[in-house]
Amino acid sequence: MKRIAWLSLLPLIAFAGVGDDYVRQWPLSLERAGEGAYRVVLNRDVYRTVHLPTLADVDVYNADGIAVPAALFAAEQPLARAPDSVDLPWFALPAGKAGRAQDIAVISERAADGSVQRVETRLTTDVAAPAAPSHAWLIDASRLRGPIAALVLDWPTSDTAIDIAYRVEGSDDLRDWRELQSRAQLLDLMRDGRRLRQNRIALEGSARYLRLLPLQQAAAPALSSVRAEMPVAAQAQDWRWEDLLGRSVVENDVTHFDFDLGGRFPVERADIALPGNNASEWTLQSRDAADAPWRAQAGPWVAFRVDAANGADRSAPQTLDAVVRDRYWRLSARAPTAGIPRLRLGYRPEVVVFLAQGSPPYALVAGSARATRAAAPLAQLLDAMRRQRDEDWRPGRAVVGKPQVLGGALALEPAPARRDWKAWLLWTVLIAGALIVAGFAFSLLRKPNTTS
Repeated sequence: MKRIAWLSLLPLIAFAGVGDDYVRQWPLSLERAGEGAYRVVLNRDVYRTVHLPTLADVDVYNADGIAVPAALFAAEQPLARAPDSVDLPWFALPAGKAGRAQDIAVISERAADGSVQRVETRLTTDVAAPAAPSHAWLIDASRLRGPIAALVLDWPTSDTAIDIAYRVEGSDDLRDWRELQSRAQLLDLMRDGRRLRQNRIALEGSARYLRLLPLQQAAAPALSSVRAEMPVAAQAQDWRWEDLLGRSVVENDVTHFDFDLGGRFPVERADIALPGNNASEWTLQSRDAADAPWRAQAGPWVAFRVDAANGADRSAPQTLDAVVRDRYWRLSARAPTAGIPRLRLGYRPEVVVFLAQGSPPYALVAGSARATRAAAPLAQLLDAMRRQRDEDWRPGRAVVGKPQVLGGALALEPAPARRDWKAWLLWTVLIAGALIVAGFAFSLLRKPNTTS
């Protein structure tokens, strides 16, 4: 019994060196020993503990309280390997009407496999519509034999700010086009030496040919390359949902519904649960702090639910343009609604991969305003291990245990300012010297005068 009691205290003793820098820790159980590298799927409890929006305050420590090499991998990389991507040919379409499709009249050169070699276009004639700059592109995906999960665009870095929305259409014959993404935002912004770039466009369907059409006249990137991301295996698509009940808020005589997600979840989809038969047009916004401005994330779209004898028909979830980790969310309806809707936010758990360095057991830690995970070249290391072992090799599995409190709320307070020990030492010496001199003076004053 004594041995069992000591073993139950082992996690607390082993990771005492982590200190108060993190809110919580989770002991990790290794499925198989000797794998060298392990992967941890982040759970709901971890996301609700994380403090930084980048998840840089998620780390792994060994039994000696030392951080081991670790890295965060997105849901598209469930086995800690980069998603397969293929470079695609692309062509600039001539200037047309803003936000409108252009008729491709002639394909003058096309190879036997269907790949486009040269494009000639005829623009629709519409005198009333103003001409837009040539920011539309045709992408040739005819040589791919599978669906496309997303397009990744690249352009040279410049000082020009880019914030432009595109519509993505697809076709199998370059004549009939269908919508694959109604609105995709491209961003390239710079502030205080930091750059924010959004160049990935998720697709809701695939086609042999794709075209990107700007929705407004704005500065657009000088495109240099286009890559297609291939979807991961179906078993890796592990969607989780946070079901939130909000509160109604009236601002400027308009009623909104506000929700607190309570964590740093990588939200990619949004859905609305409506009571009974219902149909309303909604817009969705989010923000990272209670005093920050709201940012549009989805909509307007019509969410509905219709009950029937064989079940209920309901609208499909909305796919966001990018992963959003904001904590606060707001739904706004175009017309008054009965009752408060429930907001459902969908995400796919991310993976932390770590190197089994030092003595086990290991622990996952999260939640800190003071400590961040050190950069580690885990992707390159894992690729090298696959080449040596097998292409199907993957890191071993590590299971998250029950959470244990470390620093708690104190870990979310900024670290105290560092003291200059040299200055403190100098002041100590000066004060000590002053006290010694004062002591001598006091002793001299107390001596009797013997000169009389």
